[in-house]
Amino acid sequence: MTSHDHFELLEQRLGISRRDFLKFCTGVAATMGLSTSEAMAMAEAVATPRKRPVVIWLHGQECTGPTESLLRGQHPSLERLILEMISLDYHQTLDAGAGHDVEAAKDASIAANKGQYLLVVEGSVPTKDGGIYCKIAGKTMLEHTREAAEHAAAIIAFGSCASWGGVQSVGPNPTEAKGVGAILAGKTVVNLPGCPPNPYNFLATVMHFLTFGTLPELDGEGRPKFAYGRLVHENCERRPHFDAGRFAKEFGDEGHRKGWCLYKLGCKGPETYANCPAVEFNDIGGGTWPVGVGHPCFGCAQEGVGFAKPLFSLAEVKTHTPPNAFPFIDDREGVSGMTAGAAAVAGAAIGAVVGASAVAASKLGKSEDEAKNSDSRD
Repeated sequence: MTSHDHFELLEQRLGISRRDFLKFCTGVAATMGLSTSEAMAMAEAVATPRKRPVVIWLHGQECTGPTESLLRGQHPSLERLILEMISLDYHQTLDAGAGHDVEAAKDASIAANKGQYLLVVEGSVPTKDGGIYCKIAGKTMLEHTREAAEHAAAIIAFGSCASWGGVQSVGPNPTEAKGVGAILAGKTVVNLPGCPPNPYNFLATVMHFLTFGTLPELDGEGRPKFAYGRLVHENCERRPHFDAGRFAKEFGDEGHRKGWCLYKLGCKGPETYANCPAVEFNDIGGGTWPVGVGHPCFGCAQEGVGFAKPLFSLAEVKTHTPPNAFPFIDDREGVSGMTAGAAAVAGAAIGAVVGASAVAASKLGKSEDEAKNSDSRD
């Protein structure tokens, strides 16, 4: 069967045109930094009939947000994902059955697919007192995770709780909750943090694994670089307001209504690595992510930021901090009647004056030193 035939079958199965499917694969590849030829390989891998990879999906301490996020994905939709692309053999939220039969089916699937199944973990893993604070079918989450990870081909920690413990791990952390990687020493765990995480980061990671048989390139914290390689701050639509010194000071004030930067309201975008501004949620478009709807970035995708820092504390700016010389927008407009654009120019002028003053002081200091040295020589 030719690749053209494969695509025709795909059109019948998924109800989308070959053109639309190729556009989707090209978009996924682009977000991952892959070439057009690799996008075609991804499309071919999905279109070619083959045994669907088995997925075992565990739930620990969490709110089911990652699954809820995945339920709202559209490219592909959940039913197409689990009925056409993968074989979701065990998922404690979506399983049709219940009780011991479901657990027996999971064990049978793991035994029959050793070294070939994908393990997805959602939620943190409590470790205190042997992990008794989260139990399923008489076993602790700690036992379930270690057993399922033993023969997995790849392991994905989906969501902040699974990636690094999330809200459960913040002090006092009575259950000693930990991320999946912390309890699976020596194993590679792909972390996809976020509260909730974006489903397309998960789908792109799975598609990469299905296509190339390998995981995407990861950073030092086990996160795919294609999704967590840049700061939220770098791609934020409000970044020009940050650079111009236009900040909302209170929720509902003029700056907030005009869409100015939320840094002064505690936005953690300047220290959080994620692709939220570029890959929005729910396929709605038009700013469907926290900052897009007027709320500061909470830093949920960054360990040590989300849930750990107070909401209104200022972020640690990884690029550059706005200068203190900027007067408040109200002061600029109320006193001088300047427009926002003029205020930006004025801010730049203030910076230039400060810089020039520093240079002048430096030269003055040198001149005085030279004069003293001259006097001593005389």
